[in-house]
Amino acid sequence: MVGYVVRRFLYMVPVLVIVSLISFFVIQLMPGNFTTAFKLNPRFSKEEIARLEARYGLDRPSYVRYWKWITGIITRGDFGYSMETQQSAFDALFKGRIGWTLLTSFGTLIFTWVLAIPIGIYSAVRQYSIGDYTLTFFGFLGLSIPNFFFALVLIWFLVSVLNVGAKGLGVGGLFDVQYINAPWSWAKFVNFMWHLWPVLVVVGTAGMASLIRYMRGQLLDTLSQQYVLTARAKGLQERVVIWKHAVRNAINPLITMLGMSLPDLFAGAFFAAIILGLPTVERAFWNALQRQDEYVIMSGLLFFAFLLQVGNLLGDIMLAWVDPRIRYD
Repeated sequence: MVGYVVRRFLYMVPVLVIVSLISFFVIQLMPGNFTTAFKLNPRFSKEEIARLEARYGLDRPSYVRYWKWITGIITRGDFGYSMETQQSAFDALFKGRIGWTLLTSFGTLIFTWVLAIPIGIYSAVRQYSIGDYTLTFFGFLGLSIPNFFFALVLIWFLVSVLNVGAKGLGVGGLFDVQYINAPWSWAKFVNFMWHLWPVLVVVGTAGMASLIRYMRGQLLDTLSQQYVLTARAKGLQERVVIWKHAVRNAINPLITMLGMSLPDLFAGAFFAAIILGLPTVERAFWNALQRQDEYVIMSGLLFFAFLLQVGNLLGDIMLAWVDPRIRYD
């Protein structure tokens, strides 16, 4: 298993190189470069602009610029220069944001799976019951509502219907104003949890709805298998038949989907970060797209590609852990 994990990490290298090539040359299709805006700003001298152009080879052919960029990442960890924030692209994208991004994304992942799997099992075991029809209806509803629209509706409900502003509670961001720079305390933690739950609900709803449907369908197929019927014929308790025999095999395809769900989480968090004002990597990436901040955009694409590969690797490892029949070595 260790050898498999090492090989998978080595396989990531050529994939990331291909992603870097595609992202770089697609970005280069835009007219001009990030110093074009500097030339129109009197705050920047010609010497400073020339220094930036020489540092990143902006006056050189595209393949030379790509080589300078990729070797800068490998040798110095230099992802480029942010036009908007006047700092390194790495800091502009990740500084003060990566922790909140991972917290909200993996928190949403846990929230989704902890609720969706039991609900899917309930729907399959009680097929065609009132509870099954109700959960199926809400599942389709969750799939059909876009994240950005759900976020807007939730904000309207909190502000207009519940009138949370009159109760001293804010909407949007991760903290109220008085807690942003305050040291951590119980009051700040409670305020953080108040701001976190809308993010979990907005981002997790669509993923939860699809996961419920997948779990229900897989478990229904598994319950009709011969080994499940044999287990029941031996007189095993229904709880043992469901959880030990049926669910353990039905959940395997869902674990495979786990790695593919990470990009979907970041896509959902992308809209939630914009509407709810979250200080995350997705929001910094969106700002970079609006301002054509090319090095930040390319660094963000590399980051999302890396997360996709890590998610697939984690899914394979979890699959081998859940099902002892699966071996990668």
